[in-house]
Amino acid sequence: MTDTQQPTPAVLIVDDEFVVRDSLSKWFREDGYRVETAEDATHALKLMSAGPWDVILLDIKMPGISGLELQKRLVEIDKEAIIIMITAFASVESAVQALKEGAFDYVTKPVDPDHLSHLVRNALRQKKLNDENIRLRQHISTISVTDELIGDSAPMKKVIELAKTVAKTDTTVMIRGESGTGKELVARTIHAHSGRRFFPIIAVNCGAVPESLLESELFGHERGAFTGAQHRRKGKFEMADGGTIFLDEVGTIGSKMQVQLLRVLESKQFTRVGGNETIKSDFRVICATNRDLEQAVKEGIFREDLYYRLNVFTIFVPPLRERRNDIPILATYFVKKYAAAMNKPVTEISTDTLDLLIRYPWPGNVRELENVIERAMVLAKPPSIVQTDLPFQLADSKSHPTKDTLSAIECHHIETVLHRTGWNIARSADILDIDRATLYNKIAKYGLKKP
Repeated sequence: MTDTQQPTPAVLIVDDEFVVRDSLSKWFREDGYRVETAEDATHALKLMSAGPWDVILLDIKMPGISGLELQKRLVEIDKEAIIIMITAFASVESAVQALKEGAFDYVTKPVDPDHLSHLVRNALRQKKLNDENIRLRQHISTISVTDELIGDSAPMKKVIELAKTVAKTDTTVMIRGESGTGKELVARTIHAHSGRRFFPIIAVNCGAVPESLLESELFGHERGAFTGAQHRRKGKFEMADGGTIFLDEVGTIGSKMQVQLLRVLESKQFTRVGGNETIKSDFRVICATNRDLEQAVKEGIFREDLYYRLNVFTIFVPPLRERRNDIPILATYFVKKYAAAMNKPVTEISTDTLDLLIRYPWPGNVRELENVIERAMVLAKPPSIVQTDLPFQLADSKSHPTKDTLSAIECHHIETVLHRTGWNIARSADILDIDRATLYNKIAKYGLKKP
């Protein structure tokens, strides 16, 4: 009768009739429960300190404090208490009222032991599910913040402080910064510290989705909405219900989609492509861009009303060259990450190599640093990463310092990526987050040649 995975369930029986208390207590003790009885509210309140009680059987009609009033007091003591009310036929209306106050169920007198046993089993299953749900939420709370922002510099401390502060609200957040600075990680940190953390964060790279497909990606589509739409598909806004939607590279969205996006952000309602049903979704919006949206607004490329709708709370993520104090922390973090992934006993970075990493301008920011460490881990011999494990261009930067002009930094970074990929244009363009045509133009502009 009892759930074998829940040892010795505890039942508290509160009834002013001795016959009821005696018969029920014998019944449940025979089935392996720990049972205590109380003849009135005063005794029941004293026994609550001997709990916790998995199930409480509570009579509605008792002298002095009624069962309905006692129910409220018991819940104040233990919010997780599962209460089954016991009532006479004439008090069914009161039992229904008890259900509205949170009672699990009710039984009528004379009590049918088999029916009551069934209710108690269901109540214990419900309590087990509630307890597992609480543990799961606590576990999610723990693991959801394990991949937080890393940094001890003043600029990053400010970013972390702002992210955790705005996380407590549902305010729309715009994250600004260069490519590779970790804007998505900031968004995930905000989500992980918010009340929506038990629901998903749905990320959409608006710049990577063709304009013709972005509407379907965001809003979903019905079967037959267009060629190839063989099944109904949920959009990202619908999938983000209860959670957060992260719109990366929001500055790349075209004018038509900007109008639709503004309407959805204001109403939280939309229709799937090819459909008529209005769908409501409760989502929080976090967006990111590395573009100058203010200039885009002036040029008429980006809608001013959408800009103000998105730019409610702004967080600027500084480039890595402006927070060099964080480079040792980040590099060490990536060493541990890839040491575990590669099962390789490389645990440190030599001092001269770390100095070189700190001096390098990092045009690709944290993303480039991670790529450099991953490559170094492949070549490194335990226990340390040394200078010769770094990409050729990076290791050579000690004797050939890079100029600080933007074009010099860009040229050096493109050359570094090309060498790293063996001049694989497709892979290099993907790493640089540009198309191949742009990469060819850059190669010609800077006169770069394949060795």
